[in-house]
Amino acid sequence: MGNKYRDRALDSHKKNRRKKIKTAIQLVLLALVGYILFHALVDVERYKEPERSEWTSDQGFVALSYFGVSRTGTPKLISKRELDKQLKALKDQGFVAVSQQDVLDYYREGKKLPDKALFLSFEDGRNDSALFAQPLLEKYNFKATFLSYANKMGNGERKFLQPKEMKKMTRNGYWELGSNGYRLAYINIFDSEGRFVGMKDESELRNKMKIDYYNHYLMDFLRDEEMIPTETRSEMEARITEDYRLMEEIYTAQLGFVPNVYMIMHANALGQGMNRLVTAANEAEIKRIFKMHFNRDGVAFNGKNGDLYDLTRVQPAAYWYTNHLLMKIAADTGQRMQFLTGDAKRAKDWTLVGGAAEFIDNRIALTSLPAAPGTLVLNGSEGYRDVELEATLTGNVVGRQSIYVRYDRERNSFVRISLDNNQVTVEQKKAGQDVERLVQLELDEPDWKETDLALNKATVYSKAQTSELDLTEETRYPVNIAGKRKLAISVSGSELRVTVDGNVQTYESPIDDGISAGSVALESEYNVQNERDDIYDGVFEDVQIKGLYSNRYTGLNKWVKEIERSVNRAVDWMIETF
Repeated sequence: MGNKYRDRALDSHKKNRRKKIKTAIQLVLLALVGYILFHALVDVERYKEPERSEWTSDQGFVALSYFGVSRTGTPKLISKRELDKQLKALKDQGFVAVSQQDVLDYYREGKKLPDKALFLSFEDGRNDSALFAQPLLEKYNFKATFLSYANKMGNGERKFLQPKEMKKMTRNGYWELGSNGYRLAYINIFDSEGRFVGMKDESELRNKMKIDYYNHYLMDFLRDEEMIPTETRSEMEARITEDYRLMEEIYTAQLGFVPNVYMIMHANALGQGMNRLVTAANEAEIKRIFKMHFNRDGVAFNGKNGDLYDLTRVQPAAYWYTNHLLMKIAADTGQRMQFLTGDAKRAKDWTLVGGAAEFIDNRIALTSLPAAPGTLVLNGSEGYRDVELEATLTGNVVGRQSIYVRYDRERNSFVRISLDNNQVTVEQKKAGQDVERLVQLELDEPDWKETDLALNKATVYSKAQTSELDLTEETRYPVNIAGKRKLAISVSGSELRVTVDGNVQTYESPIDDGISAGSVALESEYNVQNERDDIYDGVFEDVQIKGLYSNRYTGLNKWVKEIERSVNRAVDWMIETF
């Protein structure tokens, strides 16, 4: 009987203990949720204004403008992890984010800026940009401008931030507001079959691959299929003026003011070859409504002799590694940059000849110099004759990634296997002779989506040009599309064997006996097709050289990374779907 009561008492004690533990866990979770909500609603973090009295520079500023941010990245949107790395690198190099008023005061009143001044912005008005960038602005105490399209306000599209949220996000000091215009629309469109399409909003362009010629809504007269204007000068001016009137009206009604900053879509057009009457119509409205205008992109630096209505910025592409951004800023400003190395232990295995290299897990991201190669040479591989090498190349399709064997830098001789614009090229070079091409073959079509394509060749075409030129996107691989090719290279005596993607495509060729031995090297270089960017990131994963080197994942690390990738894919799918 006593045992029975004792057992009941013990069970009751265990139940009470479990209940207390459960209650404690619930209280912790409630506290955590409460903290998150409080942080989100009350804006606990506040921007700390810089000490402007300490600023002494009149050497201008760098302007960066990101198209958008996503959780793990897309061909158009930078990942939050890479954005974090880029902003941290800028902070570590001494960059200080300046406000719109700082820029206005610099040009209007001659006030000073910090030695490394940064104007940071996020375009397109996307929800995810604000969501993922906000914690990073807090982390590095950076101020940024959030730009939107006026016609997206109140239209119910979930991916765009609405006026209520925009006004709220400015309260903590990290954000200011700007505008990309009233809408994103295209005019004078011809498709790839030569048919005249006319005018379409961005959302109406179902297949950008089939678009051959076009311009942006504010950049030209409306024209017919013969490229003859269908509107008079006064009609053109009225059409363009109406866009700015609607923009002004919506911002005033929804926000209570019109933002100071304008970044026109598209850049590099006003005052640079487009019709002067169309330019004049735009400029009159821009100067009436806005206080500053980033009219250009492609160059990051704005000097002291700049024009408030002709400022320039760089739009870092989603596929840029941090060293790519730093290389671009260095090229545009002449400032020295401290490039990222990543895993210092892995970096010691290589000698950097040119460019910058970041060692990340099983990847080597090799950033080229502007319009010149970036090169890494493997230490300890000098004098190697026979080599068995495997690597997966995951840099963008448009750009050259090369692997060298028997590389003798002093004698300038080598065997080179390159992947460039979806072609494999095998070349050899004897000392004192020209490069000889052994093989050049097109690979099967890389996997990419039409939705990844960004239109970037708007201009004014004549009727003759629409008949004679072929600029259709479908004939060229987009510069923002990543590739993935597994190469296996075997060099034995005078025989070379190259296999791509398993046994799908194999090339065999004899090597000149005069190219006897040398190092293993990696190289990256841009392709001239990318007219807007002469810096390229070659990415070499799972490099393994039999008996000499390996940076592959093995054992538990390999399984952990595979699980991580699967989870990320699942989460991204849910975000996109729901």
